[in-house]
This record gives sequence, C-alpha cells and structure tokens, in this order.
Amino acid sequence: MSLQKLDIYSLRNIERASIEPSSTINLITGENGSGKSSLLEAIFVLGRARSFRATNIKQVIQFDKNELIISAQLIHKTGQSYHLGIQFSGKSCDIRINQQNSRKAELAYSLPVLLIHPKSYKLLDAGPQIRREFLDWGVFNYEDEFLVFWRKYKKALQQRNSLLKAKNTKQINVWNTELVQYGTIVSNYRKEYLQKLKPVFLEISQYFLNFKNIEFKYLAGWEDTVSFTDVLVNELGKDLKYGYTHSGPHRCDFQLTVDGRLAKDFVSRGQLKLLMLSLKLAQVKLINIEKNNTVCVLIDDLTAELDTPNKAKLLNYLLVLNCQVFMSTTELENFGDLTNLTSYKVFHVEHGQIELIKNT
Repeated sequence: MSLQKLDIYSLRNIERASIEPSSTINLITGENGSGKSSLLEAIFVLGRARSFRATNIKQVIQFDKNELIISAQLIHKTGQSYHLGIQFSGKSCDIRINQQNSRKAELAYSLPVLLIHPKSYKLLDAGPQIRREFLDWGVFNYEDEFLVFWRKYKKALQQRNSLLKAKNTKQINVWNTELVQYGTIVSNYRKEYLQKLKPVFLEISQYFLNFKNIEFKYLAGWEDTVSFTDVLVNELGKDLKYGYTHSGPHRCDFQLTVDGRLAKDFVSRGQLKLLMLSLKLAQVKLINIEKNNTVCVLIDDLTAELDTPNKAKLLNYLLVLNCQVFMSTTELENFGDLTNLTSYKVFHVEHGQIELIKNT
C-alpha cells in the first residue's frame, strides 16, 4: 500500500493542501510550527480516525472552520487502487472507503499507520498501557479475529465492574465465565504475536546495537502459576472493596531485558531509543512479510535525536523495508547522508503551505 495522492482541508494551520508523495521515502522540512507535524498528523488521522497530538479531534480542526476533511488515493501491492476519506465535524465522524460508508476498524485495516516520534522511547520506560497499545496494534493487523474477541472481553469486563461497584455478586460467576473465555483468547493472541515478533526484533536490534542477550517476558495480567478463573475467585473480596477487576488481560504487559536486567534500568537513553526503534520496525517488517500489507511509517522529528551513523542506518533500513515513509525535521541536513536514496521526494512546509522542492 502507498498513498498516491493526499488532500487535506482545515487541519490545524493547513487550510488546504494536496500532495503526490513518493511511494518510498518522503522527507518533510520546515521550521517549528510550520505544519510539518500536522502533515504527519493528517496521515495518522486518515489511518486511525484519531490524532496522536490531541485527545479531542475538535482541537485538530482549524480554529475558524467547522470541519476537517482528509482524503487519499491509495494503491496496493497487487495494483488495486482505492480511495479513503474521513470527515470530522464537532459532532460526527464520517468514514468512506471507495465511496461506501465504513467503520474505523475497516479504515485501520485499509491504511496501517505506524508512528515514531521523540516520545516513543517511553514504550519501554513508561507505564504498561503504552505497551499494551503497542501489542494490540500489532495483533490487530496480524490476526483478523483479535478485535472481535477483545471487544467481547471489554464488554464482559464492563459488566463485571458494574456489578462490583453495585456490590452485587449474584451474576458474578456468569461474567467470570465470559471474562475467562474471551480473556484467555486475547492473552493467547498477544503471547503468540510477541513470540513471532521476537526473532524479527532481535535481527533488527543487532543491526542498530550489539547487545547479545535480549529477552522478552510476557505478563498476562495475572499470576501465571494460577488459572485466570482461580484468580477472579480469590480476588473477589478485593475487587468488591475497590469496585473494579484487578487482574486480567486489561493489565497485560511485557518486559524487555538485556543481560538479565530490565532494559529501562540498564541501558542508556540513546540505546533505549534504538531498542524502541527496533521494536517498531519489527512490527512493520512482520506485517509486510506475513500479511503482504505494507505499513505507512511516520517519523516525526526523531532524526534530531539520532547521531549521524544511526541516521544513516535508519535510512538504509527503511529502504530495505520497501514501504512508504514520511519523515520530518527542521533542515534537510538533519536527515544525514542521502546519497544511498535513489528515489525520494522532499517537501517544504511553511505557514501550512506544502511545496514539493525535490523529486528524484
């Protein structure tokens, strides 16, 4: 998949813009506040129906407008061409694929978008929620049935929590059964995905770093020596006291260790960024290989925090991945040596205006 044409209307300081990006590497330059990140945000919104810079989509709509529109013409590896469009107003979200009304999940399958930005290193350094989101995005794009079971699990969890808050235990066993059934499936999908991701990640991490002993540890969200059913029964008193379910896949996490120690406590900040980068690129490669569905990679100003050798490594690896990439920074020189890039485009953004300045 690659974007052939992208149209943006009324997103932040981009009043109206239309570009025809390269199917490989797209480099975006411009001063801070010029609209570089807004261009990446538009692509992200088109693929995820949400922003990575704001919790409320209203904040993304240009201040004097009532709605934003993003549309694109895409082409799949098979040669099939299709059209995506999304329109946000203050009250509604309309999604269309090939002129047909569609849902957010269908949009996400049509345009898999992976974002890497300066705060992405928190993947290994922050709380477990960001790692669950990392896992679930990968499983969502890898296993077609995952979303169905995850939604059923969430529904059962909401029902059980409602009973706990009301101190009503009459139907707890019914929802325990649902929780265990769907929670076990969700957990198995995540665990299997992490196992498939590991060899791809190890290969890429060796490309950027020289760590010899890197391991994953999957944490299901409950003590692995006890069955999920027994955990729910044993923790009922605590769950009733606090009014929510303490254990389950909604508490899932994973740890990354280097030489037997947690990476976040052992490696440098720069090495942590490269480990994060390796994890994200491993997701892209796994989807490309196993699902034949090319991910669109967005990299927002990460090059500012990479040294020259690693900038070159990143660019070279992105070429090997053979997918469409959009990278932003303030100056073209910040991308490092571009001599190995045989085909790419450079766009300059200024006051929300996007101009193609180089096409090779």
